Amino acid sequence: MLATLSRLKSPRLLSPEIFVGYILGQEVRSKKVSLLSHSLPVSAAVRQKVTAGSRDVSSSCSLCAKVRGQPKKRELSEKKLTRCFVDHRRVKLMAGSGGRGVSSFHSEPRKEWGGPDGGNGGDGGSIIMKADKFVKSLAQVVPIYKGEDGQPGGSKNCYGKNGSSYYISVPVGTVVKEEGEAQADLSEHGQEYLAVFGGIGGKGNRFFLSNENRAPMTATRGMMGQERVLQLELRTMAHAGLVGFPNAGKSSLLRAISNARPAVAAYPFTTLNPHVGIVNYRDHEQVAVADIPGIIRGAHLNRGLGISFLRHIERCRFLLYVLDLSSPEPWTQLVHLRYELDQYEPGLSLRPQVIIANKMDLPEAREKLQTLKSHVSQRVIPVSALTGQNTEELILHLRELYDGYLQGEGNGEEKPKRW
Repeated sequence: MLATLSRLKSPRLLSPEIFVGYILGQEVRSKKVSLLSHSLPVSAAVRQKVTAGSRDVSSSCSLCAKVRGQPKKRELSEKKLTRCFVDHRRVKLMAGSGGRGVSSFHSEPRKEWGGPDGGNGGDGGSIIMKADKFVKSLAQVVPIYKGEDGQPGGSKNCYGKNGSSYYISVPVGTVVKEEGEAQADLSEHGQEYLAVFGGIGGKGNRFFLSNENRAPMTATRGMMGQERVLQLELRTMAHAGLVGFPNAGKSSLLRAISNARPAVAAYPFTTLNPHVGIVNYRDHEQVAVADIPGIIRGAHLNRGLGISFLRHIERCRFLLYVLDLSSPEPWTQLVHLRYELDQYEPGLSLRPQVIIANKMDLPEAREKLQTLKSHVSQRVIPVSALTGQNTEELILHLRELYDGYLQGEGNGEEKPKRW
């Protein structure tokens, strides 16, 4: 009974010094009384704490608490996006080597001549590239990869463990090249490419047992894994591509017709990497539109941003030429753009296309629009990406091009890509 009562703790009472310190802190905050002129019997330690602004006293009032909402995610700048986005890599792949075989003989009581029992070594691990739709850049790909080596064999006919295969996740649309020649095109989610083979494990002396040689001493080493140097190129997977000169309004147009939010500014070369926006329709069909960085004259000679982004146009099944009607002669831009595309890949400019006359909100745009229509034979859609004028016609025509692309499945052409 006494032991039970001793375990009960008496309630703790607030000491007078702490209570007086709390009251003085409240008075100092309300500026009703001066702390130095107070004559209550308070110890020096409590006075020092209160003079410091009563930092040890806290309040649970809702008015004093911080508003703890979910922080809004900031949009990355174009420079930071450029650091994160990598569309080409040079990698060195070294597969794992095979484990060595073992030369040993079985020995136990009453069985002195048990014979050879050396096991084989394990095979080296291979390196496999796998397309993943959740990976958007080659930034996570490192320059050198080394596969896992196989384990050596053991006595009692024990085989070595095989090295595990290593998977490299790459974006969908990655092209694997070796010395400029394409080796694989990973255009489907989950598609794999065996880049390098692992070395075969060595043989133990049990493998060399025969009627002629009953006690072989031979054991071989494992083979070295395959080594290759490959170039990885990412080509954006999109149905349509916005092609135009710098500051033609491609990024603004992509903002107007989709939910993509590329950077927009009043200077050229604002877009430094491709952006893909999705155009949604009422029947739940989706069309992917890619914003390609600006192309200038001589881009096929690696001027400006060069040919580093022309490869993204190869995947686009139809092209949207965006012309700036604020320029003196916008119809000459179309001629230069087609020339640059044909110099990069012959016949690239002959794909299904539409001409978009942007910046129709300017006063001089209407006169240039009539002149532009007299110079070209294709359909011209006048729009204003700033005000959203006539973007509905562009979205409807984009669907017509997409439906014509889907009909290629029944004509025996390449199977269309659905986003």
